Amino acid sequence: MKPTSLSQDDAYHLAAKEYGGAIERLARGYEGDQSQVQDLVQDIHTALWRSFEYFEGQCSVRSWVYRIGHNVAVSHIKASRRAKPGVLVGLETITELPSIDDQSKATEESQLRSRLLATIHRLKPADRQVMLLYLEELTAEEIGDVTGLSAGAVSTRIHRVKVLLAEAFTKEGDK
Repeated sequence: MKPTSLSQDDAYHLAAKEYGGAIERLARGYEGDQSQVQDLVQDIHTALWRSFEYFEGQCSVRSWVYRIGHNVAVSHIKASRRAKPGVLVGLETITELPSIDDQSKATEESQLRSRLLATIHRLKPADRQVMLLYLEELTAEEIGDVTGLSAGAVSTRIHRVKVLLAEAFTKEGDK
């Protein structure tokens, strides 16, 4: 897709069609309150449409969509945290996984996915952003394009979170 040769509407529609699922996953990854997920999805789509007015192909459309999506999601989370302060923790201080609400109603895979996402929700926005992009299978370089971090810093953060999660899930499995 060559967005600079397309109209703003056409470029948006192509990007929304190709990356709509990723935008929804991203919104679910950032917003823990299911009633707010669709609002965040709409905000991301609105910002994405507006962004194609000035997009000049300085990066891939994929990176652009994720950059816009993550910027909107981070702003959304910061605004909601100001409205109702909660506890976000850094990699250094996160020690336990959230508990599972109802083990009898979900499969083990679903439980693990829910716990992983809940743990990621507890991370500070910068760490959460890196992990959500990693789970979307972006490379360290692509994540760097979105976040402004170097590829090395991205790789380091990913490794630290993976070690943290492996330790936490291993401890849970030993109980």
